[in-house]
Amino acid sequence: MEPGFIIGIAVAVFLLITVAQGVRQVPQGFKWVVQRLGKYNSSLTPGLNFIIPYIDAVAFKVTTKDIVLDIPSQEVITKDNAVLVTNAVAYINIISPEKAVYGVENYVIAIQTLVQTSLRSIVGEMTLDDALSSRDHIKAKLKEAISDDIADWGITLKTVEIQDINPSGTMQSAMEEQAAAERARRATVTRADGDKQAAILNAEGELEASKREAEAQVILAEASKRAITLVTEAIGEKELPVVYLLGEKYINSLQELSSSDNSKFIVFPADIPSALQGMMGRK
Repeated sequence: MEPGFIIGIAVAVFLLITVAQGVRQVPQGFKWVVQRLGKYNSSLTPGLNFIIPYIDAVAFKVTTKDIVLDIPSQEVITKDNAVLVTNAVAYINIISPEKAVYGVENYVIAIQTLVQTSLRSIVGEMTLDDALSSRDHIKAKLKEAISDDIADWGITLKTVEIQDINPSGTMQSAMEEQAAAERARRATVTRADGDKQAAILNAEGELEASKREAEAQVILAEASKRAITLVTEAIGEKELPVVYLLGEKYINSLQELSSSDNSKFIVFPADIPSALQGMMGRK
């Protein structure tokens, strides 16, 4: 084989390698960062691109698709010293690959740390009840807090969502005990109110019964007075009817007394008319 042929083959191979080194086909959804002699030169967009062989080199291949960053869970102390466990998810998009790769050592770790720090700061200024019921407010403040910072790295924050914001295990136990105590207190108050209302109604009923009984006694007394007056007017000085009536009452009373369980002896006066006249104050 002649030396000239060998040299020709070598030159052809070298030219093929050189062309291959100078032609770059970037897939859709990516941008490639090109360095020239170790310094940033340009960013290749999707499609066919040409660079200077042996001088230019593709240093970084960066995606332009939205990136989902999971923010690890962390414990956060609220304004009223309650402990919450929170985590989030951030959606970012790299619009300037050269800033993302040269502006920060690792933009993924940097954004995760930034979100965690901002989340602790925001929740730390809120009370427990506000933090648990204000996810949209926390989301808005979190997005506002980190958007400007990551813009310097050529990254835009599409959105950030709070996945979980729950009390810690110890805090949940304390809240359950507090809720149980509150339910017990309300039950006690309800029972006390019921007993109070029952006592009031009972007292009002007894008062009303006493009033009715007193009114009845007054009516009976008035009736007895009226009856005595009528009897007195009717009999005048005649004692026999009165003696008869009082004797009848006296006998009835003795009969009732004799039927009592506590009664042992019943004593009848020998002269009932004389006894009745004595009761009447007459001799």
